[in-house]
Order: sequence, then C-alpha cells, then structure tokens
Amino acid sequence: MKRFLIVLATGAALAAVNLPMAAADTRSAAAPTTSSCTAPSVQAPAGTAVESVTALRREGGTIDGTGVVGGTVTGVPAFCEVTVTLTHPGDNDHAKVLTWLPVSGWNGRFQALGGSAFAVGDNGVGMGTAVKNGYAATTTDGGLGDAVDVSWALDAKGEVNRALLKNLASRSQHEASILGKQVVAAHFGRQASYSYFNGCSTGGRQGYMEAQRFPDDFDGILAAAPGVNWDEFEVATLWPQVVMNNEKTYPSACEFKAFTDAAVAACDPLDGARDGLVNDASRCDFDPRRLIGTTVVCDGRELTVTAADAAVVRKIWDGPRSTSGRKLWSGVPVGADLTGLAGTVLGPDGQSKGAPFPVPQLWATTFLKKQPSFDVSTITYDRFTRLFEQSRAEYDEIIGTDDPDLSAFRDSGGKLLSWHGQADQFIPTQGTVDYRRQVERTMGGAQRVDDFYRLFLVPGAAHCGLNKGAGTVDDLASLVTWVEQGKAPRTLSAGLIDAAGQTVGRDLCRYPEVSRYRGYGDTGAASSFRCVLPSRH
Repeated sequence: MKRFLIVLATGAALAAVNLPMAAADTRSAAAPTTSSCTAPSVQAPAGTAVESVTALRREGGTIDGTGVVGGTVTGVPAFCEVTVTLTHPGDNDHAKVLTWLPVSGWNGRFQALGGSAFAVGDNGVGMGTAVKNGYAATTTDGGLGDAVDVSWALDAKGEVNRALLKNLASRSQHEASILGKQVVAAHFGRQASYSYFNGCSTGGRQGYMEAQRFPDDFDGILAAAPGVNWDEFEVATLWPQVVMNNEKTYPSACEFKAFTDAAVAACDPLDGARDGLVNDASRCDFDPRRLIGTTVVCDGRELTVTAADAAVVRKIWDGPRSTSGRKLWSGVPVGADLTGLAGTVLGPDGQSKGAPFPVPQLWATTFLKKQPSFDVSTITYDRFTRLFEQSRAEYDEIIGTDDPDLSAFRDSGGKLLSWHGQADQFIPTQGTVDYRRQVERTMGGAQRVDDFYRLFLVPGAAHCGLNKGAGTVDDLASLVTWVEQGKAPRTLSAGLIDAAGQTVGRDLCRYPEVSRYRGYGDTGAASSFRCVLPSRH
C-alpha cells in the first residue's frame, strides 16, 4: 500500500503511462530518418563543464521505469541514447542529461520530461512514451537520486547542500533543455521545429519554474498538478499527521472513506447529475459532524463515528492554521482519499499511529530540522506553525516557484497548459487556483492571462492521474495545437470514471468555469454538459 501511494504522489511517469499525452498530430513537422548514433560535440551551458558525452543505440521494445515510481511502456521503437555528464565547478556534482533520438519517424519536435518528488527527471517511462510518439526527448537526474532519496541533501557538516538543492529547484532542468536541443540539432542536422516541456507534480512545478525563470526555453509547457509554493505546501501536507497526533485520534482507512463518500454523495448533485463526480469541490461544504453517531462496517466490525473522528476530518479538510487561527494553507480537497496524507498503521501495542507520507516527512526532517531521524509525531500545533514559517523564510527564494509575473513568457510567445485533479490527495488543488488568481491580478485579469496560460480542473481526479489512472485527457495534443496552429483550447476532451466504474465523456472546463448538466441527455456523454461560471463567481 505504501509503495502504491508513493507511485501516485510521484506521478510524472504515471501520467506518461495513463494519459495519451503524445496523441498530437505529428505529421506537420515530420523529418526524415537521419544519421547514425554517434556522440556529438556540445557546448557546456554557462556555469558548467562537460565531463563526458557518450552515445548508444538502443533497440527499444518494452521499457520498465526505474525506482519507486516504476511503470512500463511497450512498443518503443529503436532510438539513439546520448548521455552528457556535466558538473558545476566547485559544487562537486555530476548531473547526467539523457536525450533519446528516434532512429526513424522523428516528428521534428523536442520534448523535455520533468521529475517526481525529489527526483529531478523522468524514470524512463515518459521518455519511452515520447519517443514512441515521434519526439526527441530529454531528461536529467540533476546529479541526485530517486524520488524519495534525499541522501544527498545534507553535507558533512549537517547543513543543506544548497548546490544540489538548486539542481532540484531550477538549474538542472534549464541546462538539460539547452543540451538536449544541441544534441537534437547535431544528430538530425537541424533544430527542432518546436520545443515542449511535459511534467506532473514535481514536473509540474518545474514547468511553472521554466515559465517564470527561463521563459525562452520552451514554446509550450504542459504542467499538471504542479507543486508550486513548494516551501509552503510541503509543510502543509504534513498537517493531517499533526492533527491526528495532537488530537490523539486515528480514524481507520474505512472510517476516512465513510466521510469522503458522504461528502461526495452530498455534493455530487451540485452540477445537476448524480454520477459520483464533484465538479466544483471548493463549493462542497459538507460538515463531517453530520456523521457523528452513525455506524460503519470496517473489516467485519461495526464502528461508531465519534465527535473526535469528525473533528480530525474537519481540521484536515479545512487545512493548516496557526495556533491563533490564521489560515496557513488549503487542506485536502473534499472527495480526495484522506489516507494519502493521513495514513495510519498499527503499532507493536496494537494501537493505531500515524504513517506520514514520505515526501513532506523528508522535507521536515531533512531540510527543516536537518535531523533525518527526527520524529515528526512530536510536532505540536505551535511547532508546526514555526516550521511552516521557517520553510518559507529559508526556501521560498530557491524553490518556491510562485512568481506571478509571467510577462517574459507571454512576450516570448510561450503557452502554458495546466490541469489539476479536484480530488488530488497529495497536492491541494487550491494552491494552483490561488497561483492562477495571483497571475490574473498581476497581469491584467483573466482574459489577458488566458491568451497564454490556461488552467483546467478535473472532477474526481487523483494526483497526476485521472480517476487513479484510468481516465484520459487530450492535454499534450491540445497544447501542440495551441502552439502550432494558434487554436487555444476552450475545453479539454476527457474520459472520466463515474461512480459505477464506467468511463464517461467530459469536456473539462477552463478555470473558473465548471461543468453543469443540461438537464437532459445521457450523463455519460460530454454533450450533456456545458461549462458555466460557478454561482459564487
């Protein structure tokens, strides 16, 4: 179960498997088959030195994703793998930049792949998917490790290795884009016609970072479930554990599900159709105290929901607050799986205790306390507030990724397409919405921002995968059409999974619009719904 949760949270590769992100028409930019697989000459990006360049022909086939994220992609055609190893003199780092070049059928486009959790780049599945769909693809490890490996984070003095953190935060992705484009040009004899970035979670944050800090790197950026405001949301997502530990109440997974199911049942009809999909989770005001005294059957036992259980759920949904009641961050969205961040296990004494999700736990223990063995179960409400403020003070500048001024990206002609699941159990959806609102306030309102940046919220979708990976969305295809033909997406065509487990068609609405049933027609057909402004707007 824990590995399953890690996979969901580190979803860049997962998204590559489950979403047809490369379904875009590749004919317009098609290029002929070209040269053999040889190591090209490359120029080191500013501030770096190239240590080695190698090339290896790979026959493709089935590619299994490395590390805890895993995943598999089949039917990958033969490709040339070019590896550039570079260092930042004085930082003692060794970052590998991988570029996969299709042996035949290159569509003339370049695609860079983002990372997952603490991994800077893709684990192979996204790269394989990109090559399978005709792209030349690039990613980098930033000189770090796997998604939940932070063994690099502290130096011999017990201080945070700021150079490697900078690799994770921004510079390695930027340098990979520079080197990847050089490799493509050297191999095919011409520059790619268009360049794209593709990422989810950490990869989504990297996409927003590119738009903010390196606006000329990409023509189009696809950034799903982005971890913007990393310094704040990473601490905020430890809140469910802090609540359970301080309230000394640990609802079981079954009890948590009872609260979620009740909330979805209450708020599902808001869009006019009962299908198990809450189309505007932020409007769901279900009060968990309504379940106090009811019974739920868990593992064959009848349990009575207590006031303490309801209080825990209410605090988790509400989100982190300071001891004075000041709102610090948004909570887990109503409808999301509460066990993602409020996981529990049975201790040796048979009593339940918290089982923190690894990513926020590692951020707190390693980057804030600088004590990998620190017990997060000892965090009081007061200490939580102090950790939240410490994280913002120490790390916002390096990894906050929350600059709302995207004017340089707009002026470069770039397009940013972003989506976020309304049932994201790991990165609160509202953080992305709040960032979008900040951009609107900074850049002249929603209509002007829509010219280059569009956000879509996905009913019922978990982190980095529609309906836990079973859904589909034409995200990259829509971005390619926007970039190359100037046709901005009014909606995104998607297939979602309803309460009965059936695939239903939906046109995802552009924020701030939400989907509303027309009152007639098949609820499984997208044509039966329309996009409207929410009543509060």
